[in-house]
Amino acid sequence: MGLLVDGKWRDAWYDTRMSEGHFIRPDTSYHRIVEHLEAGRYRLYVSRACPWAHRTLIVRALKGLEEALPVSVVDPFMGERGWEFTDGPGCVPDPVCGARYLYEIYLKADAKYTGRVTVPVLFDTREQTIVNNESAEILRILDRATAPIATRELSTLYPEAQRAEIDAVNDRVYGTVNNGVYKAGFATTQGAYEVAVTALFATLDELEDRLSRQRFLVGDRLTEADIRLFTTLVRFDAVYYGHFKCNLRRLVDYENLWRYARTIFHLPHVAETVSFDHIKQHYYRSHPSINPTRIVPLGPLIDWT
Repeated sequence: MGLLVDGKWRDAWYDTRMSEGHFIRPDTSYHRIVEHLEAGRYRLYVSRACPWAHRTLIVRALKGLEEALPVSVVDPFMGERGWEFTDGPGCVPDPVCGARYLYEIYLKADAKYTGRVTVPVLFDTREQTIVNNESAEILRILDRATAPIATRELSTLYPEAQRAEIDAVNDRVYGTVNNGVYKAGFATTQGAYEVAVTALFATLDELEDRLSRQRFLVGDRLTEADIRLFTTLVRFDAVYYGHFKCNLRRLVDYENLWRYARTIFHLPHVAETVSFDHIKQHYYRSHPSINPTRIVPLGPLIDWT
């Protein structure tokens, strides 16, 4: 995981020396909001391994935006030059800028860009610039899309009457679960790791209890809070349990969370967005400080059906 500094690429891992071993995720840089998505104008750059990018792929699929919003998919292996476009299985090249590396898309938007080069990226092909690279905001941009570009009916994922509760759930889940697994996995001291793992499983226990009383996180209908949690849960046993040492309990050990995760997995078109191969190839091969042999485990064998 490198970054650009004044438009120059540097292969540099996260520096946790100043934070006593705690991983601190940097803020995203592009936050322009598109109120009305135009068919064919924008392109979505994603990794099928990345849970943040996966959020946008799920909404794109649920809304039927595949034709209106084409995607480019990077290779699951993130090497010394960062995310790369290849002809590997499940990958889609970049026909807009002809980029080999994702950082070239960032340089297209700003030749002097400084910051991490992350997915997802919503790119305006007309203006030839990045519109947004914050997954939570892109999710809502896609959620607002309507017919005819949205070819499948889906109730809004951010209903006005429930926004306060959705926001509260999102804040809790983001800090301790979505980002919590990374705080555990990328921690460089025992204390930082234990703080993260303790908070992670405290929240999972609370969510298990919450889901014993209702079908989804906020009542009995799907909201963006569910999608944001699901992309972490679907990766949990495959990579976070082992690779990130989040191993107090597995997802399958939670009766209600496991039922809930499979419910979302089996919503129409959601399973098509999940690539366990990309997920495992990315995590186990792209973090040599955690897994220096880059051996990808064969398991676990989990039946999502």
